[in-house]
Amino acid sequence: MTPARRLWLVLGLLATALVVVAAGALFLGSAALSPRAVLSAVTGRAAAESVESVVTLSIRLPRIAVAALAGGALAVAGVAFQALTRNPLAEPSVLGISGGAAFGVVMGQSVGLGLTALEAVGLTAFAFAGALLAAGAVYLIAAAGRGLQIQTLLLAGVIVGIFFSAAITVVISLLDFNRLGGVIHWLLGNLAPVPAGSLGIFAVLAAAGFGLVVTYARELNLLALGEEPAQQLGVNAERLKLAIFGGAALLTASVVAFAGPIGFVGLIVPHALRMLLGPDNRLLVPASAVGGAVFLLVADTVARNIIAPAELSVGVITSFCGAPFFIYLLRTRYRVNL
Repeated sequence: MTPARRLWLVLGLLATALVVVAAGALFLGSAALSPRAVLSAVTGRAAAESVESVVTLSIRLPRIAVAALAGGALAVAGVAFQALTRNPLAEPSVLGISGGAAFGVVMGQSVGLGLTALEAVGLTAFAFAGALLAAGAVYLIAAAGRGLQIQTLLLAGVIVGIFFSAAITVVISLLDFNRLGGVIHWLLGNLAPVPAGSLGIFAVLAAAGFGLVVTYARELNLLALGEEPAQQLGVNAERLKLAIFGGAALLTASVVAFAGPIGFVGLIVPHALRMLLGPDNRLLVPASAVGGAVFLLVADTVARNIIAPAELSVGVITSFCGAPFFIYLLRTRYRVNL
């Protein structure tokens, strides 16, 4: 089977899974709505002010959209960082990038920015600046010597993540107590519905980041050979690094701004799909966008229903999945002694 056929087959299967999971998420929740009531709301037969319309169209449906966008963005960012650093364990949360973006968001929230359409742009700008700062710090720490060794990169990510966690704690300690609960809930990863205008901005930002990464997917394949061989094959390595770095940081920042720092999606999904599609980034990037949406939507559905009517933060579920997966990769695939 040709790579293109394999990609379309995998994309078709993932898209079908996404539709099934989204439908399940629409029908499941702490509010006891019958399937008929949900269908009535979706088809517009229910009154706009009815409980089924409010729950289905104003809560569940926007949350499904946020989960799909966030999951796809994080998975693609994971692919991008792994290809850019030539390190299979690179991922926004592991590298401390999510922590830097979270610090930026907390700073933006401290000056009064929220999730209205205009404020969301400013909040994302703060997150993007924090993500760039964190990524730059990780690179400077880890790039001593030739290449980016797995152990050095992971240690640099831990150091940067700890620093930004401490910085966030300082900022939170200065906030008004009445706002503290919301910030802490957001820091755990929160896929609460966002207003329609802000959701549109989220989609545009995620699409821009995805476009940057997928456009340079072929060059990323050549970069795997090393910078010098890639340049001999016509790749502008500096431009490539800037484009991928910017695209991955934008994807991470947009997710953190709208949904909070959610870990390990960019590690689990790319590795699972690499087993099916191989290391070709031209196949892996689009497949990860859909696969990440499926994974995070499943995680959020579990988080909403496992202790209903209360709910867990989706970041808790992804961490429970990601931590043992990360240890498995360290011990079996990359031979790092713990």
